[in-house]
Amino acid sequence: MDFLSLLEQGLIFGIMAIGILISFRILNFPDLTVDGSFATGAAVSASVLMSGGSGIMAILAALAAGFVAGSITGLIHAKGKVDGILAGILVMIGLYSINLRIMGKPNIPLFAVNHLFASKEGNLLKIVMITIVVKLLVDLFLRTHAGFVLRALGDNSRVVEGLGIDPGNFKILGLGLANGLVAMSGGLMSQYQGFADISMGIGTLVTGLASIILGESLLKRFGFVAITTIALVGSFVYRVILATALHYGLEPSDLKLVTAFILLVILILEKKVGGKYARV
Repeated sequence: MDFLSLLEQGLIFGIMAIGILISFRILNFPDLTVDGSFATGAAVSASVLMSGGSGIMAILAALAAGFVAGSITGLIHAKGKVDGILAGILVMIGLYSINLRIMGKPNIPLFAVNHLFASKEGNLLKIVMITIVVKLLVDLFLRTHAGFVLRALGDNSRVVEGLGIDPGNFKILGLGLANGLVAMSGGLMSQYQGFADISMGIGTLVTGLASIILGESLLKRFGFVAITTIALVGSFVYRVILATALHYGLEPSDLKLVTAFILLVILILEKKVGGKYARV
């Protein structure tokens, strides 16, 4: 197993896990949009790169596209009064066609264009710097007035309403931010692996939840650990588990099954000991 490669992938997917943490843990919103927005980030990033844009420009465009996708889910739910799960499914389905339209074809190779990881040197440093910036900005946001409102909204929306605040607007903001981070992760991953594929987002939600729950299981006893740190650590541990499974004979096609099994075992154990794996 290549430890550096595992760390790099863990950090990239850790950004995705932070996004899912915002929707599932902070907002308490079961957002299924992420399976589509991850691929949207990859599609937009690849499109920008193919048009001559820089790697940084590509991931910022991916962030913006994901924010729009998440905001649409929030609008459908908050203003259209559609159930949250159904709103996410509708946007996720719609994003598949949009992603195909953006890419023009199911797969775009990026080996012939200049991007963040084209040189194969200093990849870890670049990923660490991007991840730290994202983590610190999210930590800072969660300490702002809007961040406290999002936390309160996830705990008890009636309290927020009682303060004269429209909870719908903050759900739109929170879902936009969550999917923006997920799409940014998708944009980074497309550059890291050298291609964007329409199926990249399949299993994003389960992967993110597995990372979050693993991180919480390991670090929840330490109350001073930031939730963003929990997501990043869980993402790395999850990558190590998958790499170990591959090393000992499993096929890549079995990885989704391994993920589902990991989630099931952790959830059952948590229920039996009466633990609370949601820490926000």
